Amino acid sequence: MKKLRAVAVGIGYFSRFQYEAWSRLDEVELTAICGRDLGRTKAFAANYGVPNAYIDVNEMLEQEKPDFIDIITPPETHLEFCRLAAQKGVHSICQKPIAPTFEEAEKIAALTTEYGVRIMVHENFRFQPWHREIKKLLNQNIIGDQLLALQWRMRMGDGWQEDAYMNRQPYFREMKQLLMYETGVHLIDVLRYFGGDINQVLAKLKRFNTNIKGEDTALVLCDFSKGGTAIIDAGRYHESTCSNPRLTFGEVRIEGNRGVIHLLEDGTITIKRLGQPETVHPYTFEDKNFAGDCVYATQKHFIEQLQSGAPFETDVHDYLTNIKIIDKIYESNKKNLPQQINS
Repeated sequence: MKKLRAVAVGIGYFSRFQYEAWSRLDEVELTAICGRDLGRTKAFAANYGVPNAYIDVNEMLEQEKPDFIDIITPPETHLEFCRLAAQKGVHSICQKPIAPTFEEAEKIAALTTEYGVRIMVHENFRFQPWHREIKKLLNQNIIGDQLLALQWRMRMGDGWQEDAYMNRQPYFREMKQLLMYETGVHLIDVLRYFGGDINQVLAKLKRFNTNIKGEDTALVLCDFSKGGTAIIDAGRYHESTCSNPRLTFGEVRIEGNRGVIHLLEDGTITIKRLGQPETVHPYTFEDKNFAGDCVYATQKHFIEQLQSGAPFETDVHDYLTNIKIIDKIYESNKKNLPQQINS
């Protein structure tokens, strides 16, 4: 099968994981990278064996004539880059958050109809191997056929310092909406992956580090349409006791009507059926690239679905619901009241 021609824009912190993953996908030929500084972009491209470098996305699209573009830039640039690509009939895989507002996200989604292109959100948490394994177990009704409660406890420990986030992602310090907008959207997507539609949220958001502008701690209660409740207890201020809090990004406990699935921070999954002892569930994963190689899995899914024509799991149209839920979380915190998602 002919390789898909790809280009990418963005050379920030996280882009290295995506470029490394593209280099392992035989179906893809990454021909060019675009960045704001040509010298730095050339050096970045050379490091990943990419032949061409640009500082203008439109010129790159014109010259390279790719099948798709990987957009790895801040959310305020996504609408412009997705539109430029769509106007040239180029598909997109675009980083989250997909846009700074729900209105802009809707405009990005509308491009697919207007120009006949496809857009997938690079939402990699649901592609982490432990989450894929848990989803299999839930589909097999290992802990029953009804989800009762889900708890996600996350402590990142990279946000308590005076110079919080400076080493990796310094722009976090200036974001007026931080934890739920930037990180929590991952968790919301996984909750929907596990439990289906969310119809109501109640949130309490706090900022512990006064050197940043946005919230760094959140307690969010989510009600699933199919029954059951989820609690997000997340923070980037306090530290985890595990050796690598960026492996699973927290501990997850899922209670069904016949038992419990427990994800530990080292990737271990245990199962406790009612009336039976807890056991470790055997499965394998590789601790490589980022969070169990989930970037590679995400990009592989994009390529497979693009080639087959099958739906993306994180198609931009479906992903609009995640953005709506995040907006309702901030509204709930502001009003100190639960918020219906579809109201």
